Amino acid sequence: MSIDYSKTLNLPVTDFPMRGNLPQREPEIQKQWEQMDLYKKVQASRQGKPKFILHDGPPYANGDIHLGHAVNKILKDMIVKSKTMEGYDAPYVPGWDTHGLPIEQAIIKNKKINRHEIPVTEFRDMCREYALGFIDRQRSQFKRLGVRGDWENPYITLLPQYEAAQIRVFGEMAAKGLIYKGMKPVYWCASCETALAEAEIEYTDKKSPSIYVKFKVVDGKGKLPEGSSIVIWTTTPWTLPANVAIALHPEIEYVLVETNGEQLLLAKELMSEVLQAAGYEEPGKVAATFKGAELERVVAKHPFFDRESLVVLGDHVTLDAGTGAVHTAPGHGMEDYLVGLQYDLPILVPVDDQGKFTGQAGPFAGQFYAKANGPILETLQQNGALLHHTEMDHSYPHCWRCKNPVIYRATEQWFGSIDKIRDELLKQIEQVKWNPSWGEVRLHNMVAERQDWCISRQRVWGVPIPIFYCTDCGGELITPETIDHVANLFAEHGSQVWFEREAEGLLPEGTACSCGNRRFRKETDIMDVWFDSGSSHIAVCDHREELQWPANLYLEGSDQYRGWFNSSLTTAVAVKNQAPYREVLSHGFVLDGEGRKMSKSLGNVVDPLKVMEQLGADILRLWVASVDYRADVRVSDAILKQVAEVYRKIRNTFRYLLGNVYDYDPNQHAVPFDKMLEIDRWAMHKVEQLKQKTIKAYRNYEFHVVFHDINNFCTVDMSAFYFDVLKDRVYTSAPDSTERRSAQTAMHHILTELVKLSAPIVTHTADEVWNYVPGAAEESVQLTEWGEVRSDYLDEQLDAKWDEILKLRDEVLKALETARQEKVIGKSLMAAVDLYPRTEAALQILQNTPRLQEVLGVSEVKLYAAGDAVPADAASYDDLSIRVRVAEGETCERCRMVTPEVGKREDHPLLCPTCADTVKFFPVA
Repeated sequence: MSIDYSKTLNLPVTDFPMRGNLPQREPEIQKQWEQMDLYKKVQASRQGKPKFILHDGPPYANGDIHLGHAVNKILKDMIVKSKTMEGYDAPYVPGWDTHGLPIEQAIIKNKKINRHEIPVTEFRDMCREYALGFIDRQRSQFKRLGVRGDWENPYITLLPQYEAAQIRVFGEMAAKGLIYKGMKPVYWCASCETALAEAEIEYTDKKSPSIYVKFKVVDGKGKLPEGSSIVIWTTTPWTLPANVAIALHPEIEYVLVETNGEQLLLAKELMSEVLQAAGYEEPGKVAATFKGAELERVVAKHPFFDRESLVVLGDHVTLDAGTGAVHTAPGHGMEDYLVGLQYDLPILVPVDDQGKFTGQAGPFAGQFYAKANGPILETLQQNGALLHHTEMDHSYPHCWRCKNPVIYRATEQWFGSIDKIRDELLKQIEQVKWNPSWGEVRLHNMVAERQDWCISRQRVWGVPIPIFYCTDCGGELITPETIDHVANLFAEHGSQVWFEREAEGLLPEGTACSCGNRRFRKETDIMDVWFDSGSSHIAVCDHREELQWPANLYLEGSDQYRGWFNSSLTTAVAVKNQAPYREVLSHGFVLDGEGRKMSKSLGNVVDPLKVMEQLGADILRLWVASVDYRADVRVSDAILKQVAEVYRKIRNTFRYLLGNVYDYDPNQHAVPFDKMLEIDRWAMHKVEQLKQKTIKAYRNYEFHVVFHDINNFCTVDMSAFYFDVLKDRVYTSAPDSTERRSAQTAMHHILTELVKLSAPIVTHTADEVWNYVPGAAEESVQLTEWGEVRSDYLDEQLDAKWDEILKLRDEVLKALETARQEKVIGKSLMAAVDLYPRTEAALQILQNTPRLQEVLGVSEVKLYAAGDAVPADAASYDDLSIRVRVAEGETCERCRMVTPEVGKREDHPLLCPTCADTVKFFPVA
């Protein structure tokens, strides 16, 4: 009678699919999450646990998500999920930034309208509708990434309650004297027709005129002869119509040099460079030398206007470039403005909101400032004032929205005082944990050098500045009562009410000015959008019951040191005298595979939506985990394919484990740890060791360490060794034998721990696996906790022993591979090996290795004593000499081991004795 012995094997059985098919499977898993309301269930399960609050920095609602968004949201999700699995109550409230210029520009462009020709309220309604549409769009895209959060209750900066909270932040700052109106130079974008804050400026190279201009001295104060010239250098000829002074440094040495029939005043150190640039062949004769302080209040004549230019002193003058004499226009530069205050200089601003010259600019009126450079140079040339002209490339401030160059322009604006709270800001920076550590230095330097915050914008899509003006005396009205009244109106109606009502409808009944007048007009400027998002820690963390203030963590891109990290710190210190975050973590930017910035023109943009469509979100998440995101990171199709291969190995590890625990019930079949086979206890040690390392890495936000440790565990510890060694035991042992149940106990524990540790990263796959884990009670792995590392499973001595065994095993595998290449053997089970240890230590290790044949994967092992004669045909390695030969005997039909014992049992002539004893547990008839 022939027997099919394959039916007596414990072959792996699982419905868990080999292929992930993530693009189709992930949406199904996400649907299950929504049906079970996973976010609420996780939060309910963590009630009463210590809180961990990651406060979401709001993305801007004006387009589909890009890879930078994906990196940011995935990182946040991995942190929130790891914290909940560590045992924290870690709610995640996503948010959106919805006001500001880009949305206005999009409406104007898409609807082809002139915003000045339609009612403000109608235009604002269009902006609101646009923003809300993109919130819905981005929400679905973020959810597709597998990000868990309170998506049905996000915070949105245009919602009434948020706007009301922002008004109260503004009011508290005003009550403390931190809000004021002043005329001073601010960054101004003529294209966007609004003031900008420093956070909205980016520097790009620009070609500009580089000119040396002569200012004729009309009153030398007995120092400089009339008719001599002070030479200035500038790259902004268009600012010359606003010139009222020339600044010298009090300690710099200046010379009056006679050359080509002229007398020119220059810094001594720069004289040769300037004269050479101007084309003077002779060096000239120095007629006199002065310290800058000696020339204070010398008077020169403007080169083309009938007015004077006063010589003033300023420490901002340097010898880095130019002539040592600085053209000074207080209306077009902060340093000029500050020195102008000292000397009571007039502040001229002959440029309007659109960047065009006003009547103050005389013959240049009506011209766009940049295009006026040419006519101004012609005028200088005609007047004999242009000493030299060339072009130069230099770094220049640009608007980070429209990308056009900006100008400094003195206008009346509302400011938030930085000077008054600078010391406390710097002190609070020291109290925060910064990751990377250089973030502290970066923000410290920014705050230390930062000017007062220009918070007003000359647009309409935003939160209005809640200030009123008396129609009689012009006095400003901002009191706790008016702030409270406006905030309550906003909470009920939203900020739209400001634009729908006149001032009287926005003020408490009976409001009167100190002059007795009861009629007011309202401010027309809105707040900087950084004030919007910078108020979120109050509007969200301090107002939502499930959250707390301050937040444990802020996590954004490194550009937010000048943006959200900065504005949030400012409002928090101003209102609460404390930083709004305990820790700040920043990530770099995403570059292509060659390290280039992504751009549509280069065709190197990687679209996360397409990646998810082709590979799945878990591949994208795994890539994010694989890189050290704190620096700039690279991505390409080739890199993602490599990550997909790692994913395949991790998935195959799960599949192998699931396949071999198909008949295992942890409540019935678990083998006590001290009764388990030694190699199984080693495997338990390895997974607890992995747990120890990965939890530490999660705590440190080092996801690349988690990625590499899990990958190494799956490919090296498990697939390349433990699973390979297990096959004979789990496939051929009796189903309920201690040997098999010991292996299953280890594999079930490994499976359970590995899927939990992987869940924050490959979040969809982890839940898919969890559905197949025997004994898993929770609906989702995200409802579980990691728990403590099992110290009773950790055994460093055992680990050290098996490290040595593995080294010796590697030497045997090399010898087997050589024998295979030389056609001595085919499969390893055809082999017998004779082992000749070189040392007593190696002999002891091999003697004490249980089931040595199984560990080496051969049919027979003969172990000789250290020092025994080694055959000439043995291969020598570091610790062993190894002779590989063909094993004697026949191949067992069932376990495939080669042994002379095959056929000794009449009832099973094709089996080895072990298998003959085992098949009685199976119905083989």
